[in-house]
Amino acid sequence: MKSIKLFFRIFFGIIFLAPLISWVVWLCTPKRKLVVAIIDKTELNYKGQERTSLNWVLNHERYSKTVTKLYNKKYDYFGFDPLTDTSYRLKGLENFSSEKLEQLSELSDVAFFTDTYGMYENEWNKINYTERSHLLYGGMSDTDIEFLQKMKSKKKLILTEFNDIASPTPAGVRAKFESLFSVYWTGWIARYFENLDTLNNKDIPRWAIKNYLAQHNNSWPFKEAGIIFVNKNDQIEILGTELDLKFPVPIIHTFKYGQEVFGLPAKIKYPYWVDIMTYNDSINHAVSAYQVYPTFRGSGILKDNGIPERFPAVLMHNGPDYKFYYFSGDYSDNPIPHITSFFKGISGVSWLFYNEANLDERKSFFWRYYRPMVTKIFKDYYKEIQPSRKK
Repeated sequence: MKSIKLFFRIFFGIIFLAPLISWVVWLCTPKRKLVVAIIDKTELNYKGQERTSLNWVLNHERYSKTVTKLYNKKYDYFGFDPLTDTSYRLKGLENFSSEKLEQLSELSDVAFFTDTYGMYENEWNKINYTERSHLLYGGMSDTDIEFLQKMKSKKKLILTEFNDIASPTPAGVRAKFESLFSVYWTGWIARYFENLDTLNNKDIPRWAIKNYLAQHNNSWPFKEAGIIFVNKNDQIEILGTELDLKFPVPIIHTFKYGQEVFGLPAKIKYPYWVDIMTYNDSINHAVSAYQVYPTFRGSGILKDNGIPERFPAVLMHNGPDYKFYYFSGDYSDNPIPHITSFFKGISGVSWLFYNEANLDERKSFFWRYYRPMVTKIFKDYYKEIQPSRKK
């Protein structure tokens, strides 16, 4: 009896002490200065949803914006800045002169464009947020391009992702980005929805429903899961699980390089927004690719609309001339509790935080894909730039 009591005392002691020890180890880990210019034009409140994953990695790995200060997820970014529930300011790079952009590119080690979609009137006022409305601020700008050009010329690390050059970015600005990095938007974005029943799922954009009905004889034959494809010209196509898909969720397949260098899984689902890109394969390298699994009927719908069944998920240029990544998904937006970033070694028990059997969950993507990849990218780059800092 005494031995059983002793066992439980030790067992529960470990359970309660482990988080404290993990936090202390994190707290004692030295800070590492890595100046990251974060651009987020879609900040509805101070939660920083569009850059949650990035801020998690920066904090967990103890990267700091100065020698002493870690990143503050509420304030350390450029873009749309909500001051109160009814007022905001614009603190994007558009406020910078060429001289200030030059200075920023000198001071920054990394540029990370997490989201340039922007803020629309209905979303800001929290009314009919799935309906389209007037754009308050958003889209990549000529000033952003100028900053990216300066970062590229200085061989700094550049990371960009979903919707950075899609709507509402002007076509001329998009063309400059595409020319600068040799990646190209097809004009299509897509997202998996676990429920396409318009009466039960309020997350389906109302404008997408209206456009689909207008374009398809006022018919909406979907009740189960499926993928909605949206074209820049407002064309809507949908593959439903009833007739069009063998498997409902797009799967990311990672090639040998990504598995060996970044430690990524051979395949993982991704049930959120993606943009369908193409690229110059003589300049960029595909780390991973999405695969959609349509039926014969679904494949016909895709072919008729010029939508590929396989398209890049992560593109990379890691040469001596410049370092560039494009994530073809809304990767930095993920419902990960920031508090977990304060515990060293927490990735070892990450399986406790998600249920991968749920096709709609995204947390497994963060723990198994985003976190190891971005951590490795930053780790290698930080190591690379240290000799020049010591000169």
